[in-house]
Amino acid sequence: MLQQAYLESCEAELQAFKPGNVSIHSEGHGMTVADFRLSAKASAPHLCDPALSLGEKIFQSIASTREAVGCNTNLGIVLLAAPMMEACLNSAKGTALRENLRHVLDHTTREDADWVYRAIRVASPGGLGESAEEDVRSTPTVTLLEAMKIAADRDRIAWQYTNYYTNVFDLAIPSYHSGLSLWGDEQWATVAVFTGLLLAFPDSHIERKFGARFTRMVADRMTLVEQALTVTGSPGQAMRVLRKVDAEFKSAGINPGTTADLTVACILAVRLDRLLKAS
Repeated sequence: MLQQAYLESCEAELQAFKPGNVSIHSEGHGMTVADFRLSAKASAPHLCDPALSLGEKIFQSIASTREAVGCNTNLGIVLLAAPMMEACLNSAKGTALRENLRHVLDHTTREDADWVYRAIRVASPGGLGESAEEDVRSTPTVTLLEAMKIAADRDRIAWQYTNYYTNVFDLAIPSYHSGLSLWGDEQWATVAVFTGLLLAFPDSHIERKFGARFTRMVADRMTLVEQALTVTGSPGQAMRVLRKVDAEFKSAGINPGTTADLTVACILAVRLDRLLKAS
């Protein structure tokens, strides 16, 4: 059931039109929908393996993904999904995901950090650069959570670790439920999540590549998308705006990849919390 929840969440994100990002509506950045589907299938068994530690889940998922598609498609997704999977695999019946996730993050180890450093080196994400403190090319001297605290000011996924996925639980999930209630369609609820997240804070994947060069432009364009989603009773009427913004982003090489990763995390959290409470 955990694998199904993960695969469904990855597919739901691909079904949503996310400007600048890969979806069934528009591929780009040298990646295809097929790449992301293969990546989900390659990583799913490792994320759901109770015999693996948190760090091992992440490393094995990324190593298998690299072997399957030959590029970095899902490092952020795996980094966000693995602690949630761990929270589900080691939880008491009827408990909430958020409570269990906090326990997992508070008890990460130096070994977890070592596995994650290795995973990052395998994935070789764009704009990685070097760090004066706890560089991923070195052996970690801190736990995974402590390493994420060091990176939190420059990486939104690291920020989720140190703030217990606050953006997922307090921003993205309410937006998801609101969109689902309004439109009765997960695809459009997912678009609303992506739009809301990208409006709330700059995408750290974009910022690593371009600095603040496109920060204002991205926010302005997402405001247009949000308006298009809300001014009519049919979100399908927003497709013209979505296509225009998507083309503009991709022509400039803008890929809100971190925001897309957080969108997957939102959908996955909804599904996992439902499974936990029903167990």
